Amino acid sequence: MGKFFKLIRTMNASHDERKKPSVAIGCDPNATALKEVIISQLKGTGYSVKDFGSEDPIYAKVAFSVGEAVAAKEFDRGILLCGTGIGMSIAANKVPGIYAALCTDTYSAERAIKSNNSNVLALGAFTTGLEVAKQIVKIWMESMWQTGTSSEPKVASFVEYAKKHQV
Repeated sequence: MGKFFKLIRTMNASHDERKKPSVAIGCDPNATALKEVIISQLKGTGYSVKDFGSEDPIYAKVAFSVGEAVAAKEFDRGILLCGTGIGMSIAANKVPGIYAALCTDTYSAERAIKSNNSNVLALGAFTTGLEVAKQIVKIWMESMWQTGTSSEPKVASFVEYAKKHQV
């Protein structure tokens, strides 16, 4: 009976009472300033963050490194930044087990997790204002995937496809 009540307490706990996800973050040279702001924001709110760098102009290398670390469960989530976020999201999605979402607004950030169980967020430093980017990160990090919703079979279909086709 004790396990049951512990489970109920865990399910009812606020997000702040749960262990905060660990974050791997990286960018290309175009997004270094935004990355530093986001790292500060995350650390300031209690997240564990590892910086995977920003010096390599071949952004795919950073995307692969962050993606592989998240896919290997070394980190719970990843954040990738470049000029538009497009290249980082495309590159990250080549890593098996990564579901990167390019978000440009807070609603998309929330739905990236709640409807699609994304594990990597991509942002554009040239296309997203600083305050909007900070709000996107906040909402994305606070959002939680929930099983048993109408989104679960939809997500299961693309996860199964990826496994079947080794993508």
